[in-house]
Amino acid sequence: MTFDREGPVPPYRQIADALRKGIRSGEIPPGRRIPSLVELEQQYGVARDTLRKAVQVLKDEGLVETVQGMGTFVVDPLPDE
Repeated sequence: MTFDREGPVPPYRQIADALRKGIRSGEIPPGRRIPSLVELEQQYGVARDTLRKAVQVLKDEGLVETVQGMGTFVVDPLPDE
């Protein structure tokens, strides 16, 4: 995926949007690890701080959680009540 470094949307938001799209489409299913910061750095060519911000957006939205020493995983959605 490429992103617009000069556009109005910051790169971390564009990356978060791409990951969110993968999660919502099922491309990255619940329980699956999202790519590590190293893998994302190679894919997008941006600083790790930018990637940390992108992952934090997904954490804040409740889409992913980090397991110490294991990685960041897509959470299982809560069943509809």
